[in-house]
Amino acid sequence: MPRTADSIAEVVTSGLCIGCGLCEAITHGRIRMQMTSYGSLRPTPADEFRSGEEKQLLHACPGVVSVPRTESGLRCDDVWGAYSSLHYAWAGDPDIRFRAATGGVLTALGVHLVKSGKANFILHVGVDPDRPMRSRWVISRSLEEIISNAASRYGPTPALAGLMVALERDEPFAIIVKPCDLGAVHRLSEIDPRVDEHCVARLAMVCGGQSRLEKSSDILDEFGITEDELTVFRYRGFGNPGPTRIETRDGRAFEKSYLELWEDEAGWKLETRCKLCPDPLGEAADIAALDVWPGGAPTGEDAGFNGIVVRSSAGGALVKDAVKTGDLILGGPLTTDRLDDFQPHQVRKKEALAARFAGMAEAGLPVIDVSQFRFDELAKRMDADARDNERKGTVKRVREGRVIEPLPAAQEHQK
Repeated sequence: MPRTADSIAEVVTSGLCIGCGLCEAITHGRIRMQMTSYGSLRPTPADEFRSGEEKQLLHACPGVVSVPRTESGLRCDDVWGAYSSLHYAWAGDPDIRFRAATGGVLTALGVHLVKSGKANFILHVGVDPDRPMRSRWVISRSLEEIISNAASRYGPTPALAGLMVALERDEPFAIIVKPCDLGAVHRLSEIDPRVDEHCVARLAMVCGGQSRLEKSSDILDEFGITEDELTVFRYRGFGNPGPTRIETRDGRAFEKSYLELWEDEAGWKLETRCKLCPDPLGEAADIAALDVWPGGAPTGEDAGFNGIVVRSSAGGALVKDAVKTGDLILGGPLTTDRLDDFQPHQVRKKEALAARFAGMAEAGLPVIDVSQFRFDELAKRMDADARDNERKGTVKRVREGRVIEPLPAAQEHQK
């Protein structure tokens, strides 16, 4: 039978760590998230947790378990999970819509929550002002702070490293993070009642995967500049999808289009766990927002439109209130078939996951507990040969050393 990791160290060495930052939060900073030489954030040291800390982490770690958060009475799709409604949507404020990723829905909802007093602050991610190519967790209390931290950040970000700081403020707050991060928050709520008490809204972007920092470094190499020359490294936004823009201290500027940035899948440098992700679609969220490009890629710039998947009564109420105040504009309804067309790579990955997990187990590695998802049914959509190729391919990658990671050395964060 497949097994899950029995330590955080094994999560790391098995390639199942995503660098979410929960380890740093649970240990109150005693174990820090540090950048490895290969461009990933990992808890360091990963083998010195106290027993109580590790017990909490193994309960919630997205490299150990992933569980959808559902309510009764919702519709359910094998790929997209439980939902109450699907719509086009975009920010009511034209500036937010322009600056943020796609249509600015998540930023607009964050602004609405703080402006209305439903939340005192937002826990989300933003640029590291000292190292603009890198990202950090931030707590935004003002509308200006929320907007200044809009737009996607594609590299490693320890979003949950700030979770205990947020909970200990004993105030209502909302969180905007990746789906895997929200899955960890949901699991933590089962053993820490403060999560449900204080976190009034859980918002996620549908995620195509987290690139290692190496992806960003490759862009700098292409333009012949170094990280210490940077003043701006904007991955997206200022249009939809908007360019990746780099600015330097001596006034130079460089841009790449979204399609140029992502045209070569071999250069995405995705984390291993992203290729095994059971929930890139935000099934632990109240609301998940996604790109809505037919066929899965933009054909040019537009005004900015999101799709939104409302997954809870709290999410439905939030959308209704935000529309009423003009913070959010709701477009026409969508169907799961349309979402499949917008995110075909997500459909393919979900269909392949059962075979990939089988390959991990066959190679002797732990897998993520995904028993509450629908992967056995999704696997039946693939023919037997395709499933077998996925399984064999995973075994081959493990045996070639393309999955196993070393435990990070404490000094690696200096690199």
